[in-house]
Amino acid sequence: MVRAQKVVLAYSGGLDTSVICRWLQENYRAEVVTFTADIGQGEEVEPARAKARAMGVEEIHIEDLKETFARDYVFPMFRANALYEGEYLLGTSIARPLIARRLVEIADETGADAIAHGATGKGNDQVRFELGAYALNPDIRVIAPWREWDLSSREKLLAYCREHEIPVDFEQEDQSPYSMDANLLHISYEGGDLEDPWNAPDESIWRWTMAPEEAPDEPGIAEIGFAGGDPVALDGEAMSPASLLARLNELGGAHGVGRQDLVENRYVGMKSRGCYETPGGTILLKAHRAIESLTLDREVAYLKDELMPRYAKLIYNGYWWSPERKALQALIDESQQPVNGAVRLKLYKGSVTVLGRRSPDSLFDESMATFEDDRGAYNQNDATGFIRLNALRLRLAAKLGRKL
Repeated sequence: MVRAQKVVLAYSGGLDTSVICRWLQENYRAEVVTFTADIGQGEEVEPARAKARAMGVEEIHIEDLKETFARDYVFPMFRANALYEGEYLLGTSIARPLIARRLVEIADETGADAIAHGATGKGNDQVRFELGAYALNPDIRVIAPWREWDLSSREKLLAYCREHEIPVDFEQEDQSPYSMDANLLHISYEGGDLEDPWNAPDESIWRWTMAPEEAPDEPGIAEIGFAGGDPVALDGEAMSPASLLARLNELGGAHGVGRQDLVENRYVGMKSRGCYETPGGTILLKAHRAIESLTLDREVAYLKDELMPRYAKLIYNGYWWSPERKALQALIDESQQPVNGAVRLKLYKGSVTVLGRRSPDSLFDESMATFEDDRGAYNQNDATGFIRLNALRLRLAAKLGRKL
């Protein structure tokens, strides 16, 4: 084990990262700098300062990054309508490049020679943190304690706390049986009885959303305004990215919107089962696709849909800072220039339904689309040649007796 002089640790103040802090101090003889990010997880982050001080940490960084997270990470991703494996809204995945960036930046600011994280050796997050860090600083040293130590259970971690006088009282806390991750976009649940994909999630696990069966009998109506592909207003009120997303979480949660139960393929090769709550994101995806349906050229929309699975996989696998993701983002962002206007939606017992959409850049031409007299806006006789040309290969094959 090569000693590190100073290590920047992604620190939550929880059991795992508190043990990691002491473990780095004792095993690497390192000065530890802690970094705690508030990205809308819904818990007070300031107590992490006192916990870090009690561990002997002198340089403590606690940052409110909610607006940065929503504006520079969540919203660009939603311009692509990104869904991993057709369902997952990438709530955990999209938070990791922001944390990786700040770890590297703080290491540079403080003169640290390494960064450290609390991701395990079986999950995706270790890959996301480290790919991001190396893309931003190819010479950075990364320490991943879960791949080095033998503290493989909660009981061993608690025993380490007692042995090394780590000032935490986790044994008295009401611990959830699930591994959870929360931020402004979502909250996830893994482990416990969810490890059997046949087990239905117990109603008690959900923290943000009302059970659809118990949601109000009166639907909620929301109008989202868009500019350049990004949501900028709710019910006519201009809002910042984080404020708008937080408000949509409240609205969606109250109407049972945004629950998911998935089995997904991790990048490291195994399947995992997780349950997710993404109320605001579920609403935004529906609204964004609705405004795009009105404003995007057909072939541009098709191209975006063809590229979306690749884009989503890049984010899931940790390649946010890769040149290919940046190139795709440039194309996506270019496509969003005409994506302006408003979408009206109904939220009702777990569902999101589009009620209307309008845009100053709409490509919808009522004079052409109408079933009534189109007054010469469209010559229906033109369709004859169009159909005959497109039928040419089919007719040739039929004449040769080929079965299609």
